Amino acid sequence: MKEQSKKFSTSETIILVIMSLLIGFVLGDILTSSNSKNYNKSNDKYLQELIDNYEYVIDNYYEEINKQDLVNGAISGMMESLDDPYSMYFNENETDNFSITLKGSYSGIGVQIGKEEDTGYMLISTVFKNSSAANAGIKVGDKVVSIDGTSVVDLTIKEFGDIVKNSDKTEFELEILRDKKTLKIKVKKNEVTLNSVTSETYKRGNKKIGYIYIGIFAKNTYEQFKNELEKLESENIDSLIIDVRSNTGGYLTAVDSILDLFLNSNQIMYKFDQNGKITTTYGHGDESKKYEIVLLGDSISASASEVLIAGLKENLNSKLIGEKTYGKGTVQELVKLSDGTQYKITIKKWLTPLGNWINDTKGIEPDIEVKLDSKYYETYEDEDDNQLQKALEYLESI
Repeated sequence: MKEQSKKFSTSETIILVIMSLLIGFVLGDILTSSNSKNYNKSNDKYLQELIDNYEYVIDNYYEEINKQDLVNGAISGMMESLDDPYSMYFNENETDNFSITLKGSYSGIGVQIGKEEDTGYMLISTVFKNSSAANAGIKVGDKVVSIDGTSVVDLTIKEFGDIVKNSDKTEFELEILRDKKTLKIKVKKNEVTLNSVTSETYKRGNKKIGYIYIGIFAKNTYEQFKNELEKLESENIDSLIIDVRSNTGGYLTAVDSILDLFLNSNQIMYKFDQNGKITTTYGHGDESKKYEIVLLGDSISASASEVLIAGLKENLNSKLIGEKTYGKGTVQELVKLSDGTQYKITIKKWLTPLGNWINDTKGIEPDIEVKLDSKYYETYEDEDDNQLQKALEYLESI
């Protein structure tokens, strides 16, 4: 049985450090920039008008003003005025959430939690493998009653997470309710790695079929993917399924590196269109893979997931099984401000290797359309995952 968190990990809540409020469709393919840009626009009348009114507000507002907040508000307004769902300003908390999600690791104890409405306790929903929480014996289903003697009943999930996130302490004592017994467990704060890649091997007839799921394209996704692929290839797989269902995107560099494992230097990974200027990005591999590859995608598969799908479909004739993808054909750049907050702005379009723009309602059409059976959401058993079963059936038959 596949764990629920395997397929839907990108939309779950990573607590004690963050709430993953920004995963959805806001990730996109991101090119990071370490500092804000400095432009010489001394003759720009619109910029001068902005400066004039900034100074007027500072001088005339009846109360004291935080200048940084004023600037951040102006930038936020600029992003909103673009009428682009992928260009946006992130405040401090949102910046932390967004950055940690894409980094693929965070400082915490290694759990995901929710809040019980009837008791107000924090309910442990996931314990990350090899985390300090796992080592301390914390289990899924445990209810956190207090942390360092502070009751959690009146705390929000964010407030509970901030206790760990913002504390200089490296160890906390949790009062746990388990099977009507109260336990006190000490757990340390350390670096927790978020696994965005998992793999399995399936045997169908005389075929050995490898399976890799990618939950998000974080900074550490490529290394995880490469390790899992090498493990499968050492088992002499005959074919491979790459599953990007519910994967909304991430770093373009992670997709580049993964595609390099499959495409050679004569094969196009994707193209960029920036104000009508087309540039082409090629693979860097020595040779393309010889085994058959099938892709699993759905209506939530977006952005970086679509780059991967298109790259393999249009170069290796890999089949997409499932549903039409979301349709996000733009690239964002992440710009950091002096106070640590940031914004991301759409800077160009990306095109498939054949030059197609899949933005908005276009998406990428499946070669074999299969809608996921609702029964799967009840059991999370492989046999009820009819999209996966169709992929295994297809690869067994060829």
